[in-house]
Amino acid sequence: MILVTGANGQLGQELQALQKAYPFEFHFTDTDKLDITHTNRVNELFDLQHFDYCINAAAYTAVDASENDKLSAYEVNVVGTTNLAKACEKHGVRLIHISTDFVFDGNKCTPYTEADEPNPKGVYGTSKWQGEKNILQHNPHTIILRTAWLYSSFGKNFLKTMLSLADKNPLNVVYDQVGSPTYARDLANAILQIILKLEEKRFVEPHLWGTYHYSNEGIASWYDFAHAIFELSKQTKDKKVNLQPIRSAQFPTSAERPSYSVLDKQKIKEHFDIEIPHWRDALKRCLKKV
Repeated sequence: MILVTGANGQLGQELQALQKAYPFEFHFTDTDKLDITHTNRVNELFDLQHFDYCINAAAYTAVDASENDKLSAYEVNVVGTTNLAKACEKHGVRLIHISTDFVFDGNKCTPYTEADEPNPKGVYGTSKWQGEKNILQHNPHTIILRTAWLYSSFGKNFLKTMLSLADKNPLNVVYDQVGSPTYARDLANAILQIILKLEEKRFVEPHLWGTYHYSNEGIASWYDFAHAIFELSKQTKDKKVNLQPIRSAQFPTSAERPSYSVLDKQKIKEHFDIEIPHWRDALKRCLKKV
């Protein structure tokens, strides 16, 4: 049985869409069924029901809002995450936790590896980094997956925002923030493939636990990503979208974004034999579902 928290988010809904394709039973919860910030409620669920894995997709992800709502970000990303880590360790449940590129400051110009030291700039990234540290302190049988620029046919995200703004004239998008767009369906598949690989093993070698990076292959700016959305979408093929590249300084936000957040995926490829699609190919598949 796999417990999935944050089931109504992008990743959670993609996991729900994939459940029939994998030989697992799932128990999907969101904050209305399980508030992970309440220790007693988490413990009650784990006492009442047996789980083999927990995929923690629950998170406070409002990056800008977190700058003025630090308490809420820390309650979910630190307290809630720690509650799950402790419950998983107590009950022998393997934890797969989703983290973010925001744990890095974006000052590199080569892809971030798992060995690079995090240095988050804002409240959101700091809360996620603290959550990572707490998890590994309380539960060594954990896989932390850092991802970036997540989008899906579900929920609110950059892809759907761009499509809704196609008629805006001009439509300004920053070109000096670089990363790798990640289709949440591909991330969900990678997680379930990892679980399949772990299930094949009679004994999981200690080196397989720990931190990994996952995003789609390739590199793009937000402007590049927007351009590809309009180029590949049937919704906008007959429109002439007035897309304009701008600097981040021309689009101020409450939270500072990493200017470079490309993640190195070599470790997850080697340890779990994961094949990662290019972001443009992933985008084409997602657009068919929007």
